[in-house]
Amino acid sequence: MISQTFRTRFAPAALTVALLSTGMSAAAVQPAAAQPAEAAATFAAAGKKPGKPQQYLKFVKNKKNPSNSRLHLMMKGKKKAVASWRAGSGNGSTNACKPNAGWLPNGSYKIEFHQKDFNGSAIKGYVIKLQDKKCSNGTKRTELFIHSEMQKNGKQGPKKGKDSPWRWEGDHDYKSLACIKLKPAHIKSLFTKSAKGWPKTLKVV
Repeated sequence: MISQTFRTRFAPAALTVALLSTGMSAAAVQPAAAQPAEAAATFAAAGKKPGKPQQYLKFVKNKKNPSNSRLHLMMKGKKKAVASWRAGSGNGSTNACKPNAGWLPNGSYKIEFHQKDFNGSAIKGYVIKLQDKKCSNGTKRTELFIHSEMQKNGKQGPKKGKDSPWRWEGDHDYKSLACIKLKPAHIKSLFTKSAKGWPKTLKVV
């Protein structure tokens, strides 16, 4: 009986000494049942992989020249933009409540999807689809995109008349019916840089 009691008391102590010699803390050698919830949480946290960076888009309006505004790719918590490009919105009108003419209303927009081979009737190729938005007087702005002028495959179309809708021909192409427009090379750059953590929102100011 004495021998059995001695072994019962001695074994845990010896195990503790042995484990401590390997660098483990005293807490680590306590019975597993002592703190099951905390232990599980610790191991779960240790096994987590870091998430992708949280990015968003920010469109800064230029009242003097709406077609020379800026679109920024931002990182949450950072003031400096990851990248920035010239962009336009609307046909030059600063009336955000004027459908198919004025620039986008201020506020936050959800990004519904992005696609490299979009095949719409008026917009093709690289696009970012934005949610509908009501302006200050309640007018709903719809069919809102960030896009350029290109064919479905992302290439430039042939010259066709004075202004081909599938070919970027100059600064006048920054104008739109309301959408945000970028040069073909710039929207492709936006897609490349956004691949590290696709933006889910656009902020218009």
